[in-house]
Amino acid sequence: MRHVASTDGVVLAVHELGGSGPLVLLAHATGFHGRVWAPLAAHLADRARCVAPDLRGHGDSTVDPGHPFHWDRFADDVLAVVDDLDPPGPILAAGHSKGGAALLLAEQRRPGTFAALYCFEPIVFPPGRGGPPGEGDEHPLAAGALRRRQVFPSRDEAFANYASKPPFASLHPDALRAYVDHGFADEPDGTVRLKCLGENEAQVYRMGGNHGAFDRLGEVRCPVTVARGALSPMSPAGIAEPIAAALPHGVLEVHDDLGHFGPLEDPARIADRVAAALGL
Repeated sequence: MRHVASTDGVVLAVHELGGSGPLVLLAHATGFHGRVWAPLAAHLADRARCVAPDLRGHGDSTVDPGHPFHWDRFADDVLAVVDDLDPPGPILAAGHSKGGAALLLAEQRRPGTFAALYCFEPIVFPPGRGGPPGEGDEHPLAAGALRRRQVFPSRDEAFANYASKPPFASLHPDALRAYVDHGFADEPDGTVRLKCLGENEAQVYRMGGNHGAFDRLGEVRCPVTVARGALSPMSPAGIAEPIAAALPHGVLEVHDDLGHFGPLEDPARIADRVAAALGL
């Protein structure tokens, strides 16, 4: 792990996940961290060198407590990591949920950063299809984050709890193990506490409809594969098709047997799809 300075005084943790070949940057979803990509990266080890940051407020990265987690700042984090890697030209990247949105925002900010992207259900709402709740209403995912249990007696007990009920029960055991092993901090009393604080995760959800990435998708000139899982009322899968259609070189990919956590549910399959989309 190394550390990279981003904007607002934030210091990012960046993890080398191994492998050899072209550089692939992996951007995680809200509430997760970079090392949750490790099972997928293992399936790319003979085709790519994978690097995954913890975006601000997640994992081992810090956060500016005075900033409301505007998603443009996640694009700042992506670009800070790219600058630290100092690649000789455009690089390849894959992102999940908020991570996919951060990659698209970064490419809009600095065209030519990426040679190709793979985005699984990126949170980029078309007009009228999402955004902040009405005045006085709480975002349902934010409310869930605030209710989420923060402390467990041990990582093994946290793993057993998550593995027994949705939504984490759908994760591949290796991905869930990575999430738990690296997503909790040791407390002085021997318990473990989530590194991504509930109030921070909640604020990320609240801000998810406040960026203008959809209106600028035409500026993303690199090839982008937009993948989705099964359509359901509570899933962002339904916005994948309009996102792909709005991109100059967008392609829709459908996995009707997976959910929103697709890259963590079937790391081997999605690794192969990432490789195909990025030309690995």
